[in-house]
Parts: sequence; structure tokens; C-alpha cells
Amino acid sequence: MRRVVTIDGPAGSGKSTVARIVADRLGWRLLDTGAMYRAVALAALRAGLDLADEKAVGALADRLTVSLPPGRVLLDHDDVTAAIRTVEVTRVTRFAADNPAVRRRLAAWQRAFAAENDTITEGRDQGTVVFPDASCKFFLTADPVERARRRHAEFLSRGESIPLAEVLRDQEERDARDASRAIAPLRPAEDATVIDTTGRTIDEVAAIIEAAARSCRSPEPPAP
Repeated sequence: MRRVVTIDGPAGSGKSTVARIVADRLGWRLLDTGAMYRAVALAALRAGLDLADEKAVGALADRLTVSLPPGRVLLDHDDVTAAIRTVEVTRVTRFAADNPAVRRRLAAWQRAFAAENDTITEGRDQGTVVFPDASCKFFLTADPVERARRRHAEFLSRGESIPLAEVLRDQEERDARDASRAIAPLRPAEDATVIDTTGRTIDEVAAIIEAAARSCRSPEPPAP
């Protein structure tokens, strides 16, 4: 495995933007794990599946190919970079994220990706489950209202009109589900550095993580 820096945190904490900036500055690959779950959810919608049917969605994930060339998300070679960011997909991605078979499948893809690239990876279980031996781990958080405002601005920038109160309500429900999930609940790794991004600029947070990443070690190989 090459060098890996994990950045976990809830929606709106700034992890995606920070991860992209740090990856660009270092010339490392960005692993957007949330995009992978969104791609599976989109595929299930397109296939007309009941997303609550764990067996069917898990079987679908086994047949899919999700790849992340720089700046894009490909689902079976179809560019779905924009399609996975809609409100509709956002609201059903939880079914993919809560599906044990999907999580196992995507975790294997994520580890294979990092085996070939120095990686900045962002998600919800990267430091706790997928890369527990990573030497540099971060967990970003922020005030809930500030997080909702950031998400609201993202939707508006894509031309999707949704009330801020609705974004906040959806966020609260998502936070509760993520924290109580039986498999890979959202929580900081014990050895993660926790950063509250409320009132901080993106550049401030990126600088902290970039400095740590430059001294990040590759994981030790397992003993023979």
C-alpha cells in the first residue's frame, strides 16, 4: 500500500473540498468514497430496484464497475459526475451506505485503489474501517447550521432549489443514521486529529492536512 491520508466527517464539514485541494497540491490521487456510494444508488434507481432490498442492491453492486479518473465519476464507463449529485440521489444514497454487501464491495475497491496510488481519501469510515493502519487520519466537523448552509449553497450552485430548513432536517436525519449504523458508524478514529472547521477557511484546514501528509509514512507491511 502507498501513503494514505484519511479525512472522515459528516456532510457539510468541508472534507470533500479540503481533500480535493490537498490532493491537488501534493499530486496525489483523490478517493471520493461518497461518490462511489452515490453511483451505486444511481444505478439502483436506473434499474428500478427497491433500494431497501439489500440482496438485490448488493448483487447489483457486484456487477458494477465504478472508477474515479481525476475529476470524474464513471459508472460502467458512463460519466455520472453530475448525475450522482442531485437531491434525488442524495436522499437515497443511505440505502447503499447501509447495505453490508455494498460496503464490503466498495471497501475492496477502495483498498485496491490505494494500493496503487498515494491517496487522499475522504468519507465516513476511511480511518476506522477501510484504512485503520493509515498513519495520518483526520476527522472534520462543524456547527450543524453552518454545515447545512454549505450544503444549501452547493444545491443552489447546481440549480436545485431546496429550502435551507429542508436541508437541515435531512442532515439531522442523516447524522442520526450515520452515527447509529450497525456497520461502520460515523465516528472519529481513536488516533484521528479532529478539526472543527466552523469559522475556518478552507485554506487553513487544507494547510494543516497538507503539512501532515508531507510527513506521512507508508503503512508497515504485515509480518511474515
